[in-house]
Amino acid sequence: MGIYLNPDNYGFAESLRSEIYVDKTGLIAYTNKVLNSRQKFACISRPRRFGKTMTAEMLIAYYSCGCDSREMFQRLEIAKHPSFEDHLNQHNVLFLNMQRFLSRAGGAKDVPAYLQSIVLKDLRKAYPEIIEESVQSLSVALEDIFLETRKGFIFIIDEWDCIFREKQEDKTAQIVYLDFLRDLFKDQPYVNLVYMTGILPIKKYGTHFALNMFDEFSMTNPKRLAEYVGFTESEVQTLCTRFRAYPEINDERE
Repeated sequence: MGIYLNPDNYGFAESLRSEIYVDKTGLIAYTNKVLNSRQKFACISRPRRFGKTMTAEMLIAYYSCGCDSREMFQRLEIAKHPSFEDHLNQHNVLFLNMQRFLSRAGGAKDVPAYLQSIVLKDLRKAYPEIIEESVQSLSVALEDIFLETRKGFIFIIDEWDCIFREKQEDKTAQIVYLDFLRDLFKDQPYVNLVYMTGILPIKKYGTHFALNMFDEFSMTNPKRLAEYVGFTESEVQTLCTRFRAYPEINDERE
């Protein structure tokens, strides 16, 4: 268990303890279905406050072999699905919050190098006999691990688009970043699933279109995942009914 490799379930635990929690675990049935398929690349693009990070934490808690989340999920929707037992805490998970790496890297163009140096520390702790100190490439390290163990990885990436949002004029940094993502994911045997979130839709950046393998679930075209990002109308009605039972809520509305 590390910060980036196979993190714990504490983020999802906080969500379950919160006053408002709406069960979105049905999404896991979809991600289980597309594991190790041509549809294993999913990008969820929504504005802020749509629960994207909370959903990412839910997937980490379910898949990560660095924790035991059975008790958390046993009363939720996904526990009724036939695939529930197959993947519960059975996978290597890498969680990458790109906003955090951008804030700490020193410069946008330095994000890939900084990210790799930090994540490799976690990987070396878990696989000291496989990853040599000379290895500086994350994709090379993951290839080596896969060759030795035949176990792949699930990637959960939050705010993948922060460089494009915050460094719009830095085209060099954007190209370096896209090249890094393409090398990390495209045609790599160690990739079991990539679930990433952002605000901006995937598009062609200059001459680069490194992410064309992703299925995008956007605000205007949410496809089958519409009910799992943000609240549905029925969920809003249920929440309104529930909180009208509190006098202080009624008083504020009056």
